[in-house]
Amino acid sequence: MNRSLLKRGLNLNYSKKMILRWTGQGKAFKGVYGPGPEMTMDGSGETGPSPMDSLLLGLMGCMGIDLLFVLNKSRVDVGSLEIHAFAERNHEPPQYFKRVHLTFVLGGVGSEARPKVDRALQLSRDKYCSVFHSLRQDLDFETVVEGL
Repeated sequence: MNRSLLKRGLNLNYSKKMILRWTGQGKAFKGVYGPGPEMTMDGSGETGPSPMDSLLLGLMGCMGIDLLFVLNKSRVDVGSLEIHAFAERNHEPPQYFKRVHLTFVLGGVGSEARPKVDRALQLSRDKYCSVFHSLRQDLDFETVVEGL
């Protein structure tokens, strides 16, 4: 299989191989990446997040990881981080995200760190967050920081 992927010009260093299997019930699937834990995705939202909810959680996780990484490099200690999302989807198929609003609630961070927090979020959005850069370019995207 790797040779056929190479022939198609795929760079295996930046490729992912995952397996997603239907559970045999409703719209539920179980997915796994390599030796990692299993994840349930459910289009009806009964046994796990839907694919679109998973995408939104992925965006939140990606930006949260970037924020913590950049703040750590900037010597800003974070006591807690909670991310809240509000998202609006297109009414007609395809029902892509039209608008996403993320609120980052930081605990244990003083107001003097605000410029570093803003810079970290800007770096996540402009450079680091692969999930964000995988979304539509016409996405109306906004971030807010609270707790400082």
